[in-house]
Amino acid sequence: MGTPQKRTHILIVAGEASGDMRAAGLVKALKTLLPSLQCAGVGGKHMKDAGVTLLADVDRLGVVGIWEVIKHIPVLRDVYNKILFYVDADPVDAAILVDYPGFNLRLAKALKDRKIKVIYYVSPQVWAWKENRIHHIKKVVDRMLVLFPFEKHIYAKYGMAVDYVGHPLLDEVKITEPPASIKAQLGFKPHIQLIGLLPGSRVKEVQRHLPLMLNAAKLLAAKNPNRRFVVFKAATIEAKDLQQIIAHSQPPAVMYGGSVYNGLGAMDAVVVASGTATLEAGLLLKPMVIIYKTAWLTYWIAKMFVKIPYIGLVNVVAGKKIVEEFIQENATAEHIAAAVEKIFADPNAYGQITNALAQVKSSLGASGASRRAAQIVVDELFTSAGVIPKSGHTLGTDMML
Repeated sequence: MGTPQKRTHILIVAGEASGDMRAAGLVKALKTLLPSLQCAGVGGKHMKDAGVTLLADVDRLGVVGIWEVIKHIPVLRDVYNKILFYVDADPVDAAILVDYPGFNLRLAKALKDRKIKVIYYVSPQVWAWKENRIHHIKKVVDRMLVLFPFEKHIYAKYGMAVDYVGHPLLDEVKITEPPASIKAQLGFKPHIQLIGLLPGSRVKEVQRHLPLMLNAAKLLAAKNPNRRFVVFKAATIEAKDLQQIIAHSQPPAVMYGGSVYNGLGAMDAVVVASGTATLEAGLLLKPMVIIYKTAWLTYWIAKMFVKIPYIGLVNVVAGKKIVEEFIQENATAEHIAAAVEKIFADPNAYGQITNALAQVKSSLGASGASRRAAQIVVDELFTSAGVIPKSGHTLGTDMML
């Protein structure tokens, strides 16, 4: 009889919907290398389905903006204390913190004080604002795993242990149902021009963005009565929250809560709130208009620190504006409608956008990001303990550079 394999115990913390998906993919990849892996942490449905024992649900943490965070301080403190109580009662071999820097970097310090190895997956956006935060990050994070090639150079400049693993969306973004089938499910004929509206994954985002998007839809429908509009429901949003807003919309908008990638595949263009969804749409080569509105105090504080000219990920990765962005007071129904109209007015413009998005996709490297990240986590765990991992799947993380 073989020697029983030692349990590997990991804490993994994500703070919002996209982080929940990234973390779930990493956990699944880790379990192929460490079958006895035990994971506990903070996340949502995807992490739970991957076998993570949830200490708190991601829905409790998904807030944005200064005032929203202040109002949620008691909740955030409760989750923070619950995590530390857990690791004090049942020590972990390492902690993997996924994005959500406002919470996770504070947690990282507390974990380091407890001599727990901290691995950070999905970097804070130091390239957008306050790059000098890396001095603090270096003190509380043992290893940084980044999704974009330019991020590796930023961290390496400060002498930090950093690995570029690629973007897991390259594995996740797949269409499994033809566009005609999705259109039929929505009650539309194949020739109908569909415009997707993606208002965000947080309630406040939906409340700010969706009425604006629907007003733009009204202007677009006036120009072309054959257009129809589909509102995408994020997993973190209740259907009733969308229905209350779209109930009296003109023209009527259809709510879609199925596979976001199959849904995007059926769209001719999208209006999307800035965030991961812009990259998802970009990987499917969908022309888009990016918008974002937040509380004015949050906006003005961000404006003082943000040092990049764009906020949409497809534009950030491209290093230039390839799709229109409308932020805060510039996010008007008239601006949005005019930008969408411009996409359809000239077939050459439509082709130029899709070609630029294809270049963004190719710049993100090869598939297999979760697998590469998992191998680095295993290596970090076992080599630091003086043990050579027995997985037999060592992978070079610089293969795409």
